[in-house]
Amino acid sequence: MKKIIFVAVLLFTVIINGQNNSYQPEREKINDLIHTKLKVDFNFEKSQLNGEAWVTLTPHFYSTNKVVLDAKSFKVIEVKVNDITAGFNYSDNEITVDLDRTYKKGEAYTVYIKYIAKPEEVTQQGSSVITDAKGLYFIDPKEEDPEKPTQVWTQGETEASSCWFPTIDAPNQKTSQEIYMTVPSKFVTLSNGTLTSQTNNSNGTRTDYWKMDQKHAPYLFFMGVGEFSIVNDSWNGKKVDYYVEPEYESVAKDIFGNTPEMMTFFSDLTGIEYPWDKYSQIVVRDYVSGAMENTTAVVHAEDAQQNKGSLIDNNEWEGTIAHELFHHWFGDLVTTESWANLTVNESFATYSVYLWYEHKYGADKAAAHMYNDVQTYLQSESEDKILVRFNYHNKEDMFDTVSYHKGNAILHMLRDVLGDAAFFQGMNTYLNDHKFGTAEAHELRLAFEKISGKDLNWFFNQWYFGSGHIKANITYDYNIINKSVTVNIDQQGKVFKFPLSIDIYEETGKTSHEVWVNDKQSSFTFPFRKLPKLINVDSKHVLLAEFSENKTLDNFIYQFNNAPHYLDRKLALEEIVKHQQDNKEAQNTVVKAFNDPYFEIRVLALKNLDLFQKYNKRDIIVKVEKLAQNDASTLVRAEAIAVLGKLVEPIYKPLFERGMDNESYAIIGNSLTSLYQIDKESALNKVHSLSSDVKESLAEAITTIYINEKDKTNLPFIANHVLKGMFLTQNPRTQQLYSGAFKWIAESDNKEAIENITNDFVELGKQYKKYNFDKMAVNMLNQMVSLQQQSTNSNKEELIIILKTGMSKLIE
Repeated sequence: MKKIIFVAVLLFTVIINGQNNSYQPEREKINDLIHTKLKVDFNFEKSQLNGEAWVTLTPHFYSTNKVVLDAKSFKVIEVKVNDITAGFNYSDNEITVDLDRTYKKGEAYTVYIKYIAKPEEVTQQGSSVITDAKGLYFIDPKEEDPEKPTQVWTQGETEASSCWFPTIDAPNQKTSQEIYMTVPSKFVTLSNGTLTSQTNNSNGTRTDYWKMDQKHAPYLFFMGVGEFSIVNDSWNGKKVDYYVEPEYESVAKDIFGNTPEMMTFFSDLTGIEYPWDKYSQIVVRDYVSGAMENTTAVVHAEDAQQNKGSLIDNNEWEGTIAHELFHHWFGDLVTTESWANLTVNESFATYSVYLWYEHKYGADKAAAHMYNDVQTYLQSESEDKILVRFNYHNKEDMFDTVSYHKGNAILHMLRDVLGDAAFFQGMNTYLNDHKFGTAEAHELRLAFEKISGKDLNWFFNQWYFGSGHIKANITYDYNIINKSVTVNIDQQGKVFKFPLSIDIYEETGKTSHEVWVNDKQSSFTFPFRKLPKLINVDSKHVLLAEFSENKTLDNFIYQFNNAPHYLDRKLALEEIVKHQQDNKEAQNTVVKAFNDPYFEIRVLALKNLDLFQKYNKRDIIVKVEKLAQNDASTLVRAEAIAVLGKLVEPIYKPLFERGMDNESYAIIGNSLTSLYQIDKESALNKVHSLSSDVKESLAEAITTIYINEKDKTNLPFIANHVLKGMFLTQNPRTQQLYSGAFKWIAESDNKEAIENITNDFVELGKQYKKYNFDKMAVNMLNQMVSLQQQSTNSNKEELIIILKTGMSKLIE
């Protein structure tokens, strides 16, 4: 499962209810699943599923004459055991079936259940990551919404597959499967495994038969139904398919086309060739999360569907594609035995993105990605949570930045401790020892110990079964007489044991040292010939740590120019840009960053470039002009155009107009904004000439222009984007601009704009309820009601009804 982080939640106060977190064991195995056969069709009018299930099981160890199957919000019509009608009790979302006799371990029996699944009556709740838990979703089933296609799809994690078929809905169960899906003939289908046959029926429907012989967990079952274009690809003779809405067929391979190369890379990396019979990816509407690793049938949210202009700049979904694919080893092939151990699935899938970027694009991109993941964890206020949590209130709480992002960083540290060879061989051992089964964190440790010969209890006790991360103050004591420097590490709070890399830079070069920190206060003394220019602690940047130290501007400038890691340059540059007005060398270093090999450093330099007294900085502006026209990265060219736009010089009008004809949406957007600064009429004419799809892709630039224009006819468009401008940006000026637009909309008589912003509040409020965005949305909608009541709008009563209806949806 790929989680999507709503940046604005960091601005909200998280209300934590006092709850006793009880011990949550692995689900007891009384009976084991063997095989699941389903026959289903869909009642689109009622958003229900008509199903028949044949579930084959055997006692796990002890003999038994009963079986309990999860079945949430079913109407159970008939139950049989081995084709003989059986007694059963259905209550508390469980079917308890009386078997025809007592069965021993190894003796198989088959339970048949005819039922109707009613997902709209499911009461279990989702989480901040998986926002709903009814298992089966009908999207526009009656074809009433012209803006949405009719689709059916499923979402099983954590325990929602039992909302559409009876099973033992636990991650420590594994079953093979076959599904007969009957759908209207106009639809295509997708499920796990291989499409074995298709049968056209006389009533305008078709029955597709999907079969998978390899076993996997029930939460990984998937069905998808709708009108999709299927774009074919392949890997080592296996089918690789991309299911997208027809308008995205031409860019499907631009979005997903690296999948075969990823399959080769991950097969080589793990030492286990991709183990399943095919690999399909489908993009659906209104998905309840980011993406999900259903075995051989990965589902993606609609954000995966990007236009060519966005993909030229950056495929925002590539990391998600890698994450879900790697789950087919860590999660699908070997599955966490309990939700308490979720990180053995999610940390590896999250780390796979680093590994893929490192392989495909180099160390800088991988390091930038890791830094962002670590910051996500550090800003989440989750340091008191243990990675492997046997005590939790709700299993959904496990899907957080600790299981994903912190676990990712911990694997990166473990790789450094073991070395690449032992780390990747350890992964291979873990997968081979438990393939098509389940495992937990202790077994992961044993695999790495088996390969490396090292005792790793200290590492796992500290990082997997302990909370927090390294926090330390660093100071330096120089002894000029002895020509030595002592590096002091003073840990704050919890004391960790860890290896530490320290690089000492002199004029003659660099010396690297590896030390072990074991105590709250540790000191290490190193010789030098001449006073060091820089001491770089954690020079490999592998530790999950917050270090505080006092570096001078000269230290940072030297670090930028000499230390090799992406973070050495990024963190130094972030300090250097603050001193451009009072330090010539700082200004020169920022300009030097225009030539950095990694585009994000070039963007950072441009974004923070100080051109105060611009007429004295013509030489710098010339360099920006060259970047705007020639840089290999469209994102760098776009940022350079934004810099030139701030100069408000008519001489750049031809450059901005050419930018409007570029394929890159980043270049178009910044060219449009820059053109608006010097020729509003030309910019507005350009906006009017754009298609609605392109306008949506350039929403930030166009919304800003529309707000500045104060054109009431554009209020509906502004309303669709104003909340993102208020809550998804860190720029105070942008927040202020969009906040003003919110008040403008709130007081207006524009019904469409009021409807748009109300619907946005409802959608985001439900999606981020855990972070109390629903409460904030109700408050803001209530403010809008008050403003309407005070207004002289002739239709204010109608608008108030729209706002109050939105409020009611958030508090129901």
